[in-house]
Parts: sequence; C-alpha cells; structure tokens
Amino acid sequence: MAKGIRFYQTGAPEVMKWESLQVGAPGAGEVRVRHAAVGLNFADTYFRSGLYPTALPAGMGVEAAGIVEAVGTGVTAFVPGDRVTYTGSPLGAYSTERTMPADHLIKLPETIPFDTAAAMTMRGLTSAYLLRRIAPLQEGDTVLLHAAAGGVGLIFAQWARLLGIKVIGTVSTDSKAAVARAHGCEHTIVYTREDVATRVRELTDGAGVPVVYDSIGKTTYQSSIDSLARRGLLVCFGTASGPIPPINAMELAVKGSLFVTRPALADYIADPAERAALAGEVFGHVGAGRIHVEINQRYALEDAVRAHRDLESGRSVGSSVFELESAA
Repeated sequence: MAKGIRFYQTGAPEVMKWESLQVGAPGAGEVRVRHAAVGLNFADTYFRSGLYPTALPAGMGVEAAGIVEAVGTGVTAFVPGDRVTYTGSPLGAYSTERTMPADHLIKLPETIPFDTAAAMTMRGLTSAYLLRRIAPLQEGDTVLLHAAAGGVGLIFAQWARLLGIKVIGTVSTDSKAAVARAHGCEHTIVYTREDVATRVRELTDGAGVPVVYDSIGKTTYQSSIDSLARRGLLVCFGTASGPIPPINAMELAVKGSLFVTRPALADYIADPAERAALAGEVFGHVGAGRIHVEINQRYALEDAVRAHRDLESGRSVGSSVFELESAA
C-alpha cells in the first residue's frame, strides 16, 4: 500500500497527516512513479498555510525523483524503468508513489543520484531561469542575492561564479555567511546586524547593483529597492516573509527608473523545449561536478511536520530532502 502526506485544512505544520493512499493504474497520458527521494521546498509551506490556495483535501509537495513503474495509453516518451525527476506538478509528491501526467517528467541522467535530483530540480531550474533568462548579465557584473545560504542561493552563487558574475549574498548568521562564501559569494552581508542597502552601496562605490534577486519578500523589499543602481531590476521570486507590499510607481521613478518583476518558475518551464534546455544546463554542471548540491537536512517522509517546522524556523542550510526506504 502506498503512503503519503495529505492535509484537510490549512494552517500550521500539524495539519499534515501521514496516510495510506490508493494509487491505481495510470490513465491516458499518465505514468505511475515510485519515488526514491522527495524534495522539500519553502513553497510547500505556502500551500499548507493557505497562502497559495488549493482545493482540499490535497496532497503535499511538487518535487520528487524516482522510477517509472507503468505508463498509460498515449505515453511514448517514457517506459517502465526510466529514471525521472519533476517539479511543478500537481500536489502529491510527498508520497511513496503516485500517478501523474507524463508531460511533467524530466529524464534523469545516470550521473545524478535520486536524492540530488530531489534536492535540486526546482532549485536548479529556478537558478537557471534567474541567471539565464531574466536579465542580460555580463561577466564582471555584481548582483545582490538574498537568502544566499539557502537551497537556491548555494546553486545560484556557484553558477554565477562560473559565469564571472559577482554575488553579494545576504544571510542571517556568520556561519551561514561562511557557507555562502565557500559556494561562490564574493561578499556577504549579515542582515541581522548590517544595513543591507548601505553595505551594498559601500561595496559598489555608491552605484548599487543592476539586479537584486529577492526570495524573501515583505521584509526585504525596501532594502532591495534601495540597493539598486539606476534602471536596476528587482526580481521578486519568493515571499518567505510574506507578500511584497504594494508597489509605489513614483518611488520607482524617483529612485532611478527602476523595474520590478514577480516571475514564477512555471512560466519558464511551460515550454518543453525550454525546460529541456534549462534542465540540460543544470544537469550538465551538477553531473560534471562544477556545481555541488548541498543536502544538509534529511528526513523520513512521515516526519513532514518536523521538516516544515525546521524550514520555517530558518534553521535549514542548503537543500533538504525526504528519503524513502524504497529508494533504488
């Protein structure tokens, strides 16, 4: 019998329940996947809390890696035994196995272990579109990255270094600052004791940065705006502290004709060809050892409540995964 996490109401981590699941044969265009590892992402807490509305009851999680066990009619791109990973699928990844649309799957090279894939498919694709699609960054540019010691932050900083882009990373502690620098950040700012915008101006000779990448949201929005150079771009790609406040268009003009965008990964991997291209870049770097994926927290799937508590407390560093006993 398959097992997994479901929730029947939104709220604190305790709303998640570990239950037996009925997983039938895949329908037309679907596959059945046996999970070997499941990703833990901050966005999972948005669904659980109700920030991202979803019909209830619902499963939890959007990222996992494993083996295709069966395919439905019309599926030609995958066969039983294929190694796969995915992100952005319908909720339900917190499970030992599931059926799901085949067009959400990405073939996983043998060079990438399942736990690494579960820890980096969403984070890697996010880093890919941020660095390769959002802004025309050039070698030598300096950018500001919030949450530099997080799962996206550590991949982003390593990749930026490969591209010759300098990263100023914000972190909450000195220990996280050391981790961020070890993974490619040129400078770090411990925001609990330093003013971010002031320090950015000092590090850029008063100019500010052309791009700020902000996954925190509410509490960092103002410092992000104040860190931008003239005609700079604020990329708000997450809301860990809450939604960004209403944007004051006149403030953008007064502070240098600034731009703000709120991108979503789904819109950068909706096209299969673009998703394959971005995934190919990520897998190529990770498989060759140019980018290392740090898995610093590992949990059993039935410990999802504790995992969410850790994630929301800020104790996590790098990526987190759920490991399954059935992992191949």
